[in-house]
Amino acid sequence: MGVEVSVEGLTKSFGVQKIWQDVTMTLPTGEVSALLGPSGTGKSVFLKSLIGLLRPEEGSIVVDGTDIMECSSKELYEIRKLFGVLFQDGALFGSMNLYDNTAFPLREHTKKKEDEIRRIVMDKLELVGLTGAENKLPGEISGGMRKRAGLARALVLDPEIILVDEPDSGLDPVRTTYISQLLLNINAQIDATMLIVTHNINLARTVPDNIGMLFRKNLVMFGPREVLLTSDEPAVKQFLNGTMIGPIGMSEEKDEAQMRQEQALSDAGHNLGGVEDVEGIMPQMDPTPGMPRRQAVDRRRERVRSIMHTLPEHAQHAIQESLDEAEREDGGRPQQPAYAGAQHGEQTDQQGYSQQDYSQQGYSQQDYGQQDYGQQDTTRQNYSQQGWSEPGQDQNYDGSPSSGPRG
Repeated sequence: MGVEVSVEGLTKSFGVQKIWQDVTMTLPTGEVSALLGPSGTGKSVFLKSLIGLLRPEEGSIVVDGTDIMECSSKELYEIRKLFGVLFQDGALFGSMNLYDNTAFPLREHTKKKEDEIRRIVMDKLELVGLTGAENKLPGEISGGMRKRAGLARALVLDPEIILVDEPDSGLDPVRTTYISQLLLNINAQIDATMLIVTHNINLARTVPDNIGMLFRKNLVMFGPREVLLTSDEPAVKQFLNGTMIGPIGMSEEKDEAQMRQEQALSDAGHNLGGVEDVEGIMPQMDPTPGMPRRQAVDRRRERVRSIMHTLPEHAQHAIQESLDEAEREDGGRPQQPAYAGAQHGEQTDQQGYSQQDYSQQGYSQQDYGQQDYGQQDTTRQNYSQQGWSEPGQDQNYDGSPSSGPRG
């Protein structure tokens, strides 16, 4: 069973350069979460902070009840045994073959005999498709193979928390899908808590239970996949569609003139990139048939139902359809709509939002510290009033906002 990881008010800088600030989020126990964001926004730095390899200047990181920002070196050593980490480059020992690289955590942290270690190592290497390559050195194999060997090493201790940095880096799309399937199978078997850092849009849309996004030194949003996939928040919507239209630019910053020019090109029929037909909630990948049911799915869906009334009407309808379809595929009966009056398009104050919130408010200069992005269907007012954080404000996985800037 995985454990909860709770981050509050985390701020990290390198010298005078601030990487991210006041990040607050909770990785739900036993669920798969994904962290998105443009290159250079500090996603890998965040992973390294979670295991104590880097030390933020402010905030707390509570792992299984222990704040690693305050604990001793001995306590941190024990906490790290809960983690399995796949670094972006594999981080293998160049002088060891794949077998010894994979066996290293077992030899370091356990007193298992070599015959038992061999059984575990060969089982994990088989899981990632490296049977027969155990005697090769990291320099003798491809980057994709090194990535898979790193995953095998991350799994040998059957960790309760698994951190995965760019699982698709160095892998072709087919093997990326196999790795995604493997991670879901592992979650089904041991209910491990997982955090995946990725730029892969397909993986982000189909694998995790929760999605978060770092942008311009802030955690823009974090919550259940259904909420992020139906969000009208400009940066999230642009990133998940992979298009030039939106606040993310080549240098991360865009001015109004560039945005107007790109919008004019799009209106004139110029293709500004992006993926086709990905609006709404794509079905989530399931464990391989024969694997246990992922309990994380049931926990997440229950949480989504509890916050449905706080979301925009179009999101409520899309999420309800997704939940109903999932119930039918599970062989059960569709749940009653989780929001009052949704079948008839009714809106009341008790539903947690008003149509005025989403039709009249735009993103202001204050939201991103620069300019109005003209998104008229999503509002700062609604996010702050209905329990979802405004852009640049952090929030917990249950939808509750953080207490705001600290320090």
